[in-house]
Amino acid sequence: MQATVSNRPILVYGNQALRKRAKPVTVVSPELKRLAEDMLESMYESNGIGLAAPQVGESVRLIVVDVSGGEGKEKQPLVLFNPEILSSKGETVAEEGCLSVPGVWADVTRPEIITLRAMDRDGKPFELKGIDGILARCIQHEIDHLEGVLFVDKISSTDRLLNEAKLKKMARQAK
Repeated sequence: MQATVSNRPILVYGNQALRKRAKPVTVVSPELKRLAEDMLESMYESNGIGLAAPQVGESVRLIVVDVSGGEGKEKQPLVLFNPEILSSKGETVAEEGCLSVPGVWADVTRPEIITLRAMDRDGKPFELKGIDGILARCIQHEIDHLEGVLFVDKISSTDRLLNEAKLKKMARQAK
């Protein structure tokens, strides 16, 4: 099963591509730039704030993020190739959802502040320090996808039980 969006359908829970570790990007090619644009389009069409390449069936270490606030606000997309968290501190709990796990929301504990290294759209390395709030949470969530980890792997046993029927149904439909 796939969520319906642009020319890059988003894979749904149960699809094995979501469980594979993505491959590093060596060169930001025109094809990878196009993939990033396609992913942004799919993310915006789905009213998401982040999307990782494995969610559209591509095993590359690429995430796109935009937490600017949606309609009526100027878009502020971040395209990150080979994103890597260099350091983190603090701890915060907040509710998360995922375009690949539609209809499921649960609390997840994550580091509060992160420092990130990645490559931009032109393949130039850069660092972002002191990232916090929803942006830090979104980046961490999407990097998890690059490792084959879904947010539902990090939820409490109570939340897991509450969502078990939905997850089993999605997994069945994905086969």
